[in-house]
Amino acid sequence: MINQNFIYLGVLLNIIGASSYLIDTVKGKIKPNRVSWFIWMLAPLIAFAAEVKQGVGIASLATFVVGFMPLLVLIGSFLNKKSEWKINSFDLICGLLSVIGIILWMITRVGNVAIFFSIMADGLASVPTVVKSYHHPETENDHVFMFQIANAGIALLTIKSWSFQNWGFPAYLLINGVVLTALIRFKLGKIKIQKTK
Repeated sequence: MINQNFIYLGVLLNIIGASSYLIDTVKGKIKPNRVSWFIWMLAPLIAFAAEVKQGVGIASLATFVVGFMPLLVLIGSFLNKKSEWKINSFDLICGLLSVIGIILWMITRVGNVAIFFSIMADGLASVPTVVKSYHHPETENDHVFMFQIANAGIALLTIKSWSFQNWGFPAYLLINGVVLTALIRFKLGKIKIQKTK
């Protein structure tokens, strides 16, 4: 276990990774899936508001950054027409299911049940980006997801009590970051397509 002050390092890494993604979005080098980024913005900002209300304190800064940076990426995707990714019905279904997950999370607010629904909502929001990263890795930037891995790893290393409420969401973020980074960096979908030809 490491000191909880390392959370600040995780926040900084999150900002660095998301800033790289934002810059590439504004330049039109990548095309974020707006459904994913909208949900990735919405859920943490709702959680941040709840944490502030509950008096969580400075630790809520990490939750704020996880929602605020996707908000900037989402706004950035509207600044350059080259950054537009065509949203299809699959994306919208995943987005709708994510919103349902957020609503269930907000309704339950029962410890581990709420955490489960927040993971479900975020995971469903990731599906369109996972599919896009598989088929079109060139439209993505893996830096944000690599820094997500580091941030989640730091969070896991600061845990004092290994209960689901402490490790559930960081473990999910770690797995999600590894999957997206691998798909984008190693172009796994493109490799499979080339082997089948």
